[in-house]
Amino acid sequence: MRYQSTRGGVSGLSFKEAVFMGLADDGGLLLPEKIPALAQSDIEALENLTYPELAFQIISRFAPDIPSSDLKDLIDRSYASFSHPEITPVVHRNGVYILELFHGPTLAFKDVALQFLGNLFEYLLRERGQKMNILGATSGDTGSAAIYGVRGKENINIFILHPQGKVSAVQERQMTTVPDSNVFNLAVQGTFDDAQAIVKDIFGDLELKRSLSLGAVNSINWARVLAQIVYYFYAWGRVRGETGCEKVCFSVPTGNFGDIFAGYMAKRMGLPVQKLILASNENNILTRFVNEGDYSLAGVVNTLSPSMDIQVASNFERYLFFLYGEDGRRVKDAMERFRKEGRLTFTSEELARVRADFLSHSAGREETLNTILDFHKDTGYVLDPHTAVGVRAGRELGGSEWPTICLATAHPAKFADAVREATGSDPERPSSLEGIEDRARRCETIPADIQAVRAYLEKHAC
Repeated sequence: MRYQSTRGGVSGLSFKEAVFMGLADDGGLLLPEKIPALAQSDIEALENLTYPELAFQIISRFAPDIPSSDLKDLIDRSYASFSHPEITPVVHRNGVYILELFHGPTLAFKDVALQFLGNLFEYLLRERGQKMNILGATSGDTGSAAIYGVRGKENINIFILHPQGKVSAVQERQMTTVPDSNVFNLAVQGTFDDAQAIVKDIFGDLELKRSLSLGAVNSINWARVLAQIVYYFYAWGRVRGETGCEKVCFSVPTGNFGDIFAGYMAKRMGLPVQKLILASNENNILTRFVNEGDYSLAGVVNTLSPSMDIQVASNFERYLFFLYGEDGRRVKDAMERFRKEGRLTFTSEELARVRADFLSHSAGREETLNTILDFHKDTGYVLDPHTAVGVRAGRELGGSEWPTICLATAHPAKFADAVREATGSDPERPSSLEGIEDRARRCETIPADIQAVRAYLEKHAC
């Protein structure tokens, strides 16, 4: 198993090399040179495995350079921190299957990948006798999940940028109240897209990247996407076991295209997915792409689902690579054009292929609030606003022929204001959040300027 860049300038990397590189040295994103294909009998054999057992069966196909015993240990330790014995349980409510991805330390789906990635980084750094400075940008959940994945670990400092005042209060507190000395929080005076652009530009400076031993935890790192593929297989197996249906639909709330791209990869591996439903909020560049062929920038709108308040979807480039027939030169030209012009166009044939893979629906504020309220009235189940966007899209587009699995990406207590506005009451608060408002904060405000961030990194890098 070797890895290549979406832009064609890097190839032949091992899994370990791909994890360390993060963003490819040519500015692209890394992907396997060949996707493992599973026969239906192979997939059915995975159906009844526990989550750690399944994770090993999937991840080992992409990481042959890690000894099996070491990989099993990494996986077991990563998911020992989850509060539910199934790790990502599936619950059935009123015709909707909900894949709960919020039982990790920070109550968000990012924990599934970042607990694994944190342990993987520590393992590889110890093996190499090296240090690493992790740099990432977050629209809310990635930051806290990444921090909890590496807090207190040897040979790692982590620097997380978040848009000042544009994440939920709980998200902000989860990031900034971690006391470990290897954790650095930067509140950027701008949007998530500003922060993400700074991170990409810094990783594009290869000399700086090497001198500071920079590593990536954003979903630009292939290991993030890889770990998320697992729960698509897990959910399919649980729903198939209950319904007997061979195929399912997945409804995925997404802003950065990473979570739904993991589902796309699962489908390419052979998982019987009828449709992937891409659910967006008012920041609907991805919905416009699927439904209208319009991938063009617009202003970022602050919404009830801030983790999806994104216009430039980093992982879209990975899908573009396959849409363009794995032509790295064409991807490179397209991304350069998008950087200059803020838009991409597509042929009718390309859009037909897109719509064979995805359906999409964008839910605004009122749709989101009404979905939280109605679902709670009907089932007693409380949705966070991101999951509500997914449930709404699933109801609009899922149909009745195949079961629809909606990804629950965060615990509702992380977005209590939205739940209170919808239902008139607060969601139940997990014990991990008790007293979080009273904990000491560690955070510095910084302008949305690459030179300011660079100077901070150089001063505090390990």
